[in-house]
Amino acid sequence: MKIVFIGTPEFGEIILEKLIKHMPSFVLSPHMPSFVPCFRGPFQPILVITAPDRPAGRDQILAPPPVKVLAEKHKISILQPEKIGNMKYRIGVKKPDLIVVAAYGQILPKDILEIPKYGCLNLHPSLLPRWRGSSPIQFTILNGDKTTGVTIILIDEKMDHGPIIANSKKQIANSKITYKELEKELANLGAKLLIETIPRWIKGEIKPIPQDESKATYSKILKREDGKIDWSKSAKELERQIRAFNPWPGSYCLWPKKDKEQKLKILKAKLSIQKSHGPFGIRGKTFLAPDNVIAVQAGKDFLIIEELQLEGKKPITSEEFLRGRPDFIGTILE
Repeated sequence: MKIVFIGTPEFGEIILEKLIKHMPSFVLSPHMPSFVPCFRGPFQPILVITAPDRPAGRDQILAPPPVKVLAEKHKISILQPEKIGNMKYRIGVKKPDLIVVAAYGQILPKDILEIPKYGCLNLHPSLLPRWRGSSPIQFTILNGDKTTGVTIILIDEKMDHGPIIANSKKQIANSKITYKELEKELANLGAKLLIETIPRWIKGEIKPIPQDESKATYSKILKREDGKIDWSKSAKELERQIRAFNPWPGSYCLWPKKDKEQKLKILKAKLSIQKSHGPFGIRGKTFLAPDNVIAVQAGKDFLIIEELQLEGKKPITSEEFLRGRPDFIGTILE
């Protein structure tokens, strides 16, 4: 099997690592006195395509994507094009049997889709057609979905539109699951499904099933401004946002001060139900909750801030933050 792998972030890195580490299975042949390999690998790609190195961190130092780091470790050839459409020749000369895509961010053009004998498979971290697009894990958490999963589709020229090859469901038992936790769980689930599916797909044992367009929902490309907290939303919505948007784009608000306003990133929070049945107070106003932690009035109920970070400072607990800032309680966050 000559496989080309295309992916960029940690989700793709986990998938690639599982493919590389997968070893062929062996079965006892009734016609031979020894074990012989059956068609189940190995699946180490002959080529990895990933995004270019980008500036990262406070110092904006050029950093390679996780998939590239792993590929270099295993001495796999790497391409990092700005546009995948320019790679037709570079991919074609490798004569791949199959292309596998996991979290890449660009749509493959028709002339590349036609190169591999067995087509191009995309591993998507949702139960398609739900949450097509670039941020399915974040939108799963934002929406409070109880069930999610992974889907393998045969890629066509539209975004996350191709027919379904296989899928695997997962119940979200942890109501406080974060983006990074769910990403890892779905990546491991997806890698297992992919390793089981590739041999069956190559053998022609799977018939692709068209997606039900009437059930399609869409995520979107997240931008930095999406992380701005809107205190008119309920505390339940904001708590989900904080879990979904950590680490990117983060969830932040502004603390207005006499000298200058400061950007405040909220890293961890929980919901506190407002017990009184009267009107809600000023949205964004801070209160002192039990155990010396910060509570903020939301559009409905209170958001209890457990961990936060001032711009340019290290993450600290709510209690640590208040020790040197007694003037914070009673202010109105924007």
